[in-house]
Amino acid sequence: MGRLPLAIDIVIPTSGRYDLTSNCLSHLARQTRAHTVIVSDNGDGEETAERVRSEWAAVRLIRSTQALSFAAACNRGVAAGEGEVVVLLNNDVYARPDWLERLVAPLESDPRTGSAACLLVQPDEQLIDSVGLCADPTLAGFPRLAGLPVTRAGDPRPALVGPSGAAAAYRRTAWHQVGGLDEAIFAYAEDLDLALRLRCAGWRASVVPDAVGMHIGGATHGRGTAWQRRHAGFARGYLLRRYGVLRGRHALRALVTESAVTFGDAILSRDLAALSGRAAGWRSARGMARRSAPPDALDAQIGMRDSFALRRRIYARS
Repeated sequence: MGRLPLAIDIVIPTSGRYDLTSNCLSHLARQTRAHTVIVSDNGDGEETAERVRSEWAAVRLIRSTQALSFAAACNRGVAAGEGEVVVLLNNDVYARPDWLERLVAPLESDPRTGSAACLLVQPDEQLIDSVGLCADPTLAGFPRLAGLPVTRAGDPRPALVGPSGAAAAYRRTAWHQVGGLDEAIFAYAEDLDLALRLRCAGWRASVVPDAVGMHIGGATHGRGTAWQRRHAGFARGYLLRRYGVLRGRHALRALVTESAVTFGDAILSRDLAALSGRAAGWRSARGMARRSAPPDALDAQIGMRDSFALRRRIYARS
């Protein structure tokens, strides 16, 4: 007798933009795999909550009257469910009908797999948005294979560290073991941190290039805004300290890279959002327990020049 299929909760954090949420839910309604949808709404206006209640009776709605971080909204949504698999999904991701069925397959076939990443394509569906995440030796994280043709989605390098939080599947037991997303990070890189903690706990990460979703990207908070750069900077400073990067063998590379990035951002954007964010993140991590990054989760082949090239590729789409 075969194993019973795992129960699946899909958690969608929202903050306004009901048009995106409605489209996302419409695509989920066509999935070939049974699931429960939980919308964790951050209370940015009434429209999303009211219309989800009235138009999507099968969707479980959790409402907050104050703006939560992405991590907190996701954690609340996960806590409201009971499925053996938890799928995080941004409301600006539109999944193909077989996306969910393909995405959870590694979790059902291998009990040691704790997470799974899918292929997210850009709106033209010709270029890759991400195939999970990769990270260089300084813990700088990047969307894997971003900007490359979709025919490259199966490339083994750079190495996968874990899924992107925009569309990711997690085994609930693995999620609970490491404590879910770190709510000290308001936005950006919380998925990288979770991926590292899962790998450190011994869980495998799988990649499923034939599980495909289209990602609009930046639809809620925008791309290249001071808000985005400040919060991304906060996450970077926070992780540099939590993982002791500046006390390790790659400290000089990290210092040179961060100096170049923040200086360039200040020149281009004419503000200090990236620098002030990093400083705030560094201060926030003061006194916290040190975390470890398993060496096999970081791609030593991503050199400094490669890291800058990956950043330019990301910024080109911003």
